[in-house]
This record gives sequence, structure tokens and C-alpha cells, in this order.
Amino acid sequence: MRYELVIFDNDGVLVDSERLSNTILAGYLTELGHPTSYEDSLRDFMGAAVHRVHDLVGERTGQRLPADFDEELHARVFAAFEQELTPVDGVVEVIEKLAADGVPYCLASSGSHERIRVGHRKTGLDRLFPHRRGGDEDRTADSGNVVFSAQDVGRGKPAPDLFLHAAARMGVAPERCAVVEDSPLGVRAAQAAGMDVYAFTAMTPAGKMPGATGYFARMAELPGLLGRSIA
Repeated sequence: MRYELVIFDNDGVLVDSERLSNTILAGYLTELGHPTSYEDSLRDFMGAAVHRVHDLVGERTGQRLPADFDEELHARVFAAFEQELTPVDGVVEVIEKLAADGVPYCLASSGSHERIRVGHRKTGLDRLFPHRRGGDEDRTADSGNVVFSAQDVGRGKPAPDLFLHAAARMGVAPERCAVVEDSPLGVRAAQAAGMDVYAFTAMTPAGKMPGATGYFARMAELPGLLGRSIA
């Protein structure tokens, strides 16, 4: 395998959360007087940290979202996660294969640490990604299963900061990293970080994520792209 670290996005790559969270976000923004369709939400916010919602609403309307916007949005999303969230089909087998082969992996998500924890507890992925805040003192010593969030850096995707932070904490040069992403913002962030990026096209067409190192529509295809196979 030519990579020393595989960095996974979370929403839409590990947990099947994008449909749920973007439906809720679109509905909440519409309630607040900012009409937003599900398609609008996917286009503008998929793969982004919540500060992007504040930034775009402010730019477009000159208005600020309520002070408790983040808290209310997260409460609605977490309630839906507890009822409906599942792992992305086939991703558990991919992670287990990497772990069995001793290939370091980690997670770098635009979502908050709390959002990641809630989703992983519900789906059982917490056993594969023990949740730590991603600081030097929290680095794991086995297969590199560390959780990193946009909360850990100053700028979220499409800035490269989060991926560079994750690679630095894991002790791997950017050019030796493979990123697994499913959003245009995430693909752009990985490219800006100087990393190879494999784009998951289950929800986003390949044409909206130009320049990726490779594309795949099913998780079972990913190990082959990374240079491995699942027995």
C-alpha cells in the first residue's frame, strides 16, 4: 500500500447522515425566514462546519441567525440520529480490514466532537474510532484511530487546515495520506492539503468533485483504489 495514513470524512462516508442533517437544516432555516430546500442545503452546506451556515446567511441577507441556532440545530439532528442513523453500507468491513492489516487511519470531520460521538455511539463505530479530542496527549498508539474535528482548527473545509492538523498529529507527511471524502468542499480541502483524495459518489456526482485521485460508488470498491483487497 502506498499510503501511510487513511483519513476518513465522517458524515456521508462513515455514517449515513447527510440526508437526515440536510433535511433538518433546510427545514430549520426555512422556519427562520430563510427559505432553503434540501437541494440548496446539500449544495451550500454539505461537508461544511456550522459556521458556514452563519457566514452564508449573513452574506446573503445581512441578518444574523439566532444566538441559540447551533444548539437547536444540533438538538434536532441528534434526535434524528438516535432514531434513524446507520453506518454507510460496507464501511465497517473497510475499517476492519485496515485495522487488521495495521494500516493507520483516522477521522477528520467538519462536525463537532459531540456530533461525531452521538453518531458513532448510535452506529457502533465508536469501537473502531475511540473518541479523543485529537491533541498530542490523546494520540492512539495502535492503528491511528483518532477523531479530529473542525473544532480543533481555526478554519473548516474547504481550507486544508483540518487535514493538515490530522496528518501532523498522526506523524505522517501530507503526500503519504489518502483522504476519503463525499463533498466538493472536502475534496477541495484535501487537494489544498496536498493529499490524494478518493471521492465517494453515492450522493454527489463525480462531476461536482473534479480532480479527485479516484472515484467510487460503493465502499467495497475503496480498498482496491487504496491498493488493498478485502478478503
